[in-house]
Amino acid sequence: MLALAVAAAGCSGDDGPGAKDAAARLARGLAAERTLHAVTAGMGRATPKVAVGDVTEQGDTATATLHWSWTLPGSTTPWAYDVRARLTKKNGAWSPRITPDLVAPTLTAGETLRLAAHAAPRADILGASGALLVSERPVVRYGIDKAQVPAAQALVSARALAGLLGIDAAAFVKRVAAAGPKAFVEGLVVREGEEPAGLTHSHPAIPGIGTVTGTLPLAPTHDFARSLLGSVGEVTAEIVTKSKGVYAPGDQAGLSGLELRYDEQLRGTPGVTVSAVDPKGASRTLFTAKPVPGKPLRTTLDPRLQTLAEQVLAGTGPAAALVAVRPSDGHLLVAANGPGSAGYATATVGRYAPGSTFKVVSSLALLRSGLTPDSVVPCTRALVVDGKKFTNYSDYPASGIGRIPLRTAVADSCNTAFISQEKKVDSGDLARAAASLGLGVDHDLGFPVFFGSVPAASSETGHAASMIGQGTVLASPFAMATVVASVAAGRTVVPLLLPDASGDRKPPGPPLKPGEAASLRTLMRGVVTSGSGALLGGLPGAPVLAKTGTAEFGDKVPPQTHAWMVAVHGDLAVAVFVDVGESGSHTAGPLLLRFLRGA
Repeated sequence: MLALAVAAAGCSGDDGPGAKDAAARLARGLAAERTLHAVTAGMGRATPKVAVGDVTEQGDTATATLHWSWTLPGSTTPWAYDVRARLTKKNGAWSPRITPDLVAPTLTAGETLRLAAHAAPRADILGASGALLVSERPVVRYGIDKAQVPAAQALVSARALAGLLGIDAAAFVKRVAAAGPKAFVEGLVVREGEEPAGLTHSHPAIPGIGTVTGTLPLAPTHDFARSLLGSVGEVTAEIVTKSKGVYAPGDQAGLSGLELRYDEQLRGTPGVTVSAVDPKGASRTLFTAKPVPGKPLRTTLDPRLQTLAEQVLAGTGPAAALVAVRPSDGHLLVAANGPGSAGYATATVGRYAPGSTFKVVSSLALLRSGLTPDSVVPCTRALVVDGKKFTNYSDYPASGIGRIPLRTAVADSCNTAFISQEKKVDSGDLARAAASLGLGVDHDLGFPVFFGSVPAASSETGHAASMIGQGTVLASPFAMATVVASVAAGRTVVPLLLPDASGDRKPPGPPLKPGEAASLRTLMRGVVTSGSGALLGGLPGAPVLAKTGTAEFGDKVPPQTHAWMVAVHGDLAVAVFVDVGESGSHTAGPLLLRFLRGA
């Protein structure tokens, strides 16, 4: 194939162009992949450019400098070098002398180029104070070693192994059948020491089962902040296609979460080696670029508190979440999801009616309208707004009925008291109050998060529902932790997870004033001392502030309810959510208490 470059570069005719033009055509011919296939087939997706440098003529001979530059997939270091092309003039036409070293210095006849990539060490994801969250940890890969058994037995063993591993048997058997006769076909990768029950004792009896040990970037446990941190695994065909040459089949990459979003930073830059390989397979190195390790991704997650939160939620059947923010600096310490979330990031992107926890926002709007914690409001057993009847929760204390101060309405969570004040504030007032507490205004924090939504109500009934965190008002556990963190800090808190990411953390909306924050703390303290959050009253240390919440949803009769509870204890702002529960105090409250005791 290299000889084709002669036709591409040669020229004829008595009036043919000079040596420089001939050299330029030679360069174009060498750069065309089709003319170099035999020599450069082993370079894979690497692409060359060839440019002409100095050309020196001396009689009927000339020497041209050709500048080669290869772009090597995944590497930021190009392979660049110069070669010398020798040309002679005969009958007025310049022709190059074709030799292997036109392609690469010192390349000899019969040798070809081969590119090999070397993955860079993947960087860790770190937590608070540099704690290791995701790092290379030992794993065992279970699969079928087709070199050890006949083809028919390999398929029988594949089905048996799939049963032990709990994976799709038909799909695994299909992959084993399609693999080469000596392939190791991986079925499942497990952490060392966490093999499925019975696997260690059963698999030796199945012919052809093999194991390969190695490492993978893993968190401390399988479920540790999984929806947030994400996972690393073999690239899919779709990833390979979209990467435009960055990935090849078999490469490892971030597949979800932070591992996916910050894959480029974490994976580093792969190393490459270009070798000259002779017909017998012997090789010598022509170029090497060392791998550049990835850069660790710093987060603010506290591994002890995250683990504690996941332990607290472990026995909760419905989807559940616990989020903790440090008010003083806004650091996100915990974003935990219960097993009922089934991998969904309930903590950060869940969208649920916040119920009475939203009364912290409504209270701020009412304070701005002129009320104080001591302002008297009517708490009735029921209240009708534009034909819709609103009531208090089923076990609302009878002693709380009547004309009561706002502080009591918050402490006992009287729905009708808040709805009775709905004409004092409009939808815009609620939205602005929410924004002052960090809810309802989006920010790019470097990871997916739902800050909540407080849309304008389309009717008086809708506005009344908004006053008590129902209707079209939505929040995530993350958003409600942000609200109480703002109350504790006395300013709008925009949480921070990634200290090195340049995200948008400018406080939204009108600023929270010190006096407003002080009044909100007074109201939330009353929830613990004399209201629905009394179960937190025995916690030692700083006074606990809290608010419970129960929000109806769905079409069932009676409707199901979300259970919420938010609290502040010292420099810790926490939100607990359970998708289906009895009430905030009865369902979310005990989980919150366990967490705060452990924290």
